[in-house]
Parts: sequence; structure tokens; C-alpha cells
Amino acid sequence: MKNNFPGLVDSHAHLDGKQFSNDLDDVLARAHDAGVTSILTIGCDLESSRSSVDLAIHYPDIYASVGIHPHDASTLDQDCLDELERIVEAVDKVVAIGEIGLDFYRDRSPRDIQRAAFRKQIRLALKLGKPIIVHDRDAHDEVIQILREENAAKVGGVLHCFSGDLTMARECVAMGFLISFAGPLTYPKNDALRAIAAELPVDVMLVETDCPYLAPQNWRGKRNEPAYVRATAETLATVKGLSLADVARVTTLNAHRLFGIGSIDQSARIAYVIRNSLYLNITNRCTNHCSFCAKFKDFTVKGHQLCLEHEPSFEEVIAAIGDPSRYDEVVFCGYGEPLLRLDLVKQVARWLKERHMTVRVNTDGQANLVHKRNILPELSGLIDAVSVSLNAPDAAQYQSICQSAYGEQGYASLKEFLREAKQYIPEVTATAVTLPGIDIEACRKVAKDLGVEFRERIYNEVG
Repeated sequence: MKNNFPGLVDSHAHLDGKQFSNDLDDVLARAHDAGVTSILTIGCDLESSRSSVDLAIHYPDIYASVGIHPHDASTLDQDCLDELERIVEAVDKVVAIGEIGLDFYRDRSPRDIQRAAFRKQIRLALKLGKPIIVHDRDAHDEVIQILREENAAKVGGVLHCFSGDLTMARECVAMGFLISFAGPLTYPKNDALRAIAAELPVDVMLVETDCPYLAPQNWRGKRNEPAYVRATAETLATVKGLSLADVARVTTLNAHRLFGIGSIDQSARIAYVIRNSLYLNITNRCTNHCSFCAKFKDFTVKGHQLCLEHEPSFEEVIAAIGDPSRYDEVVFCGYGEPLLRLDLVKQVARWLKERHMTVRVNTDGQANLVHKRNILPELSGLIDAVSVSLNAPDAAQYQSICQSAYGEQGYASLKEFLREAKQYIPEVTATAVTLPGIDIEACRKVAKDLGVEFRERIYNEVG
């Protein structure tokens, strides 16, 4: 495992069974070597719940959930519920109730009993304040119905080894649930599942093995184990156009937020990596107050926490960059408007150009209003590319969405910035977020009329 790899969480494993009884320590060593930092082992009945808890107590990187699987729903009486509650309250490393849910494919318990067991365990989770791990097979509509009727959104959870369609996934996400992908994401014929993953932001995803079942393609038909979660994460990275490190960092943060598993390194507030680009977060101030900006809910981008304790100096930025030659480009872009700190941008960009780096700035295009002069000539020779957030086809809609401090003058200024930038910067792009109600084609036409490139950015997909 490389020292700079952020680590993966296998968010759903079954390590308590006989399949791992002879070589569990070797299995865990292989997981560690593959970069797996934490494993959540899942209870399916009382016996496996007890065993999972014992593993969590014994191994520092293993956590447990307890619950009754729909196959065993008939065993869920009051005594069983009471014991589950006692276990959760007694052991800190029990982080969820699950797996629970409905299985109308095998129907090993009568459906009415499955429904009742599902509801009772959601109510237990609500009582204990624990998230739930949901098993859903051929019962999509009823799973959604019960989650809603039982107010499961109050504790949230995850749809494990997701098998529904995109509409269901979005409904679950809207309720605050995460979507987890396992080995089937890697199967060559499973384009439909990969298409769902492509449409969802990685910020709502987990990865898992469901071992010893559902091994990824390279081990299909063999025993699955936590180390193989890396293969699923690699496929997810390909689908999302991200690096493996990006997927690991984000899904690990998601697991931490949902289950409290492990710890998260949030030191990269100034310089943070996405794919093979290095982004510089040099201010959290902005000239706009965009309605869609994620920082008003959370300062996280692709697993990086970008809430600055103070605005960094030149020396702090250079120290955070380290060796820039490791990256394809360096981008001034954080949770703020970088050109508010024009002098710092020029100073850092000059340092980067001396090292033959490609430099880009992402901006709202209102810097000329801020500095009361045309600042574009000052960027000539320092900046290779600029991306300007257009976001609307006219001033009124722009102001409604982006709420510029300069009123509708802000939109006129950014259009002029785009038009003028071509004289000084080799690559100039206007961008627009695919917000509901925004006419992307009209935005594209504005960019064309200004003589610049256009790129649409997916709504709720930050970074």
C-alpha cells in the first residue's frame, strides 16, 4: 500500500462465517496490503450479530452491525429485539442496524413477516439513533414505501449492493441514504448498473464486497474477501472519470460520516488533488452567493475539507504544493473566488511557470469590478487557461441564481471578461451548471457569441 493512498472502507462484509474461520488473519493482512483501512462486518441473525461484534472487539479495524436479515425474519421476536438493543448499547463499535429489509426473490420468510421485521428494526434504529443497512432484492417499491412510512430518513443508512434503477437510487438519495456498489459493478454485462453509478455523484456512494459472496470479475466464482473492494473502487473510478485515490477518499469520508468508522485526514485545505490535477484553495471569500453552492451545506469537495482557518500566505501555498511536477496542471479553484487575491495568484503562478507548469484559474469573471481595472493583461504569460462560471443566459436569471454583490452589472462584467480574456489567455471556457430550469443551450449560444468554448457542469457533482 502506498503511503499517500487515502485508504478504502469495505462497508459490507460477512467475516463471521466458516468461509473465513481458517485464515482470517491472512485475509485481513491482504486487505491491509490492498489499502483497506476499515471493514464493517454485518449481522444477519442473532448468531452472526454476536460473532460480528466479537470480531469488532478483537480487531481494531473491524466494526460491526447487528440485525435480522429478511431470510430470517421469522426469528425476530421481542426477545431478539431486546438482545439487539442490549448489544448496541453495550458495544461502541456496533455502528448500524442491519442488514435488514425485504427479499422477494427467494422468499425464505413469508412476505408479511419480512415487512413486519423490517419495520420493527427501523423503529429500533430510530430509538437507538443508528443508521440502517438495507437489503433489497426484487422489492424496490415496498422498500421505498416502508422507509418513507417509518421515517427512516431520520437516521439514514445505505442501500447495500444496490440493484434498483436510477429513479429508485435518486429517491433513496433524496431521503438521505447512500448507495453502495459491490462486485457486480465490475461484471462485463452490467452496463445498466455502471450507468446508474455514472449518473449519481460519488458523494452519495459507498463501496463494499459483501464477501464471501459476489467477488469482482477477476475472482468471480471464488471466495470474495475485503482486499477485492479495491477492484470495485477502480471500476467506479473509471465510470466517474476519477482516480482511485479520489474514490477512496470520498467513499471513506462517506463511511465515516454515516457510521463513524475510522478517522479522516482533512489537512489538505490549501492544496488538494482531484484526478491528476492540483487545486489551490486560497480564499473562502466570494463575490457571489450562488444558490447551488455546496459550501453552504458542507465545505467538502471530493473528500477534501476546504474550510480555511485563515487565508494562506505565499509561503504557505508553496509549502502545500510541494513538487508540482507530479501533476498535469495546477488550478486556482476552491470554495471562494481566487481572483479576489490577485497578487497572490500572480505570485504563485509566476513560481509555477518557472517550473514549466500548466496553470488554470476557475473564476466568476467579476475581477475587473473588484479591482476597478482590467486585470487580464496582468495574467498574460502566467495563466494558460481560464474557466468562467456563466451559469445563465441573461443578467436577470444570473442574478437570481448567483446573487452577485454587484447586482446585474456582475453578469455584464463577466461577459466582457470572457470576451477580453481571449487576447491574453490561450484557453478560455465559459461553464454552466445544469440546474433545473437553466437553458443550457441558451448558455452555449452566449459562449459561442462571445467566441469562447463552452462546458456544462453537472448539478450536484462538485469537482
